[in-house]
Amino acid sequence: MAECGILDPFACGAIPIAQWMTSGLRWSVDHYRPFFQSIKAPFDLLLHWFGSALNSIPPLVLILVVGCAAWQLGGRKLGGIVVGALVFMGLIGVWQDAMTTLSIVLTSLVIAVALGIPLGIWAARSERVFVVLRPILDGMQTVPAFVYLVPIVMLFGIGNVPGVIVTVIYAVPPLIRLTNLGIRQVPEEVVEAMRAFGATERQLLRKAQLPLALPTIMAGINQTLMMSLAMVVVASMIAVGGLGQTVLRGIGRLDVGLATVGGLGIVMLAIVLDRLTHSLSTQKRRPGEIWLQGPVGLVRSLTSKK
Repeated sequence: MAECGILDPFACGAIPIAQWMTSGLRWSVDHYRPFFQSIKAPFDLLLHWFGSALNSIPPLVLILVVGCAAWQLGGRKLGGIVVGALVFMGLIGVWQDAMTTLSIVLTSLVIAVALGIPLGIWAARSERVFVVLRPILDGMQTVPAFVYLVPIVMLFGIGNVPGVIVTVIYAVPPLIRLTNLGIRQVPEEVVEAMRAFGATERQLLRKAQLPLALPTIMAGINQTLMMSLAMVVVASMIAVGGLGQTVLRGIGRLDVGLATVGGLGIVMLAIVLDRLTHSLSTQKRRPGEIWLQGPVGLVRSLTSKK
């Protein structure tokens, strides 16, 4: 063992961060566990709603609805890709697990949007807030995903709801960053012109900054979705169901086939979510023009001929 001295001062001792964290977490569990358990209620309610909705709809009906929505938003090619991906998930036998994963991802997305967009707007409006948030976001995006699991399990237990919480924590930073970036990139001339015409800060945000920053915000939502799907596999270690659990069972049994099926299901789900959000972020049509294409446009053209 090295001797403590000028040449090796680190041998004299180290800051006991691990001990501090352990003691702080145990104190929080002992004194505030009921509070942390109460936080789970809205997560549980939203997750139950998404899970019930997705699992109660017959697969063929859901495929047709999502396919028509994709066709309406991005054309026949996008509709075909989405339908093909959904059908493939059913054919390889992971439909129920995919719906469970989708309910977890959608729940995480709703909560991440509710937290991330307001924080991004606040950071864009206040330089002081941005200075405080920036190192926190850097840490959240740098810390390995596995590190989040230990405190979440101690505070919230295991299951799908803690999985949603850890997924939100892991996936929300890109949305905050890109919301902040999009609003900061709004041309100053637009902001000054609206203020010159007497627009309030709320009107400025609603009528200029958010519409102009929408493509960047949608890119943040897309990144949040992709990170949520990645976290679902890691969160399966704390008994989160869905495709991540399928992959984990395959790894645990050294079953390459089972792990491959779960991985393919995640890939197909990622393709569906990525293509849909990308289509929304690249919309450049005028308001109302979207209803002139797709299945709605087809129905309107057929009825107008009659």
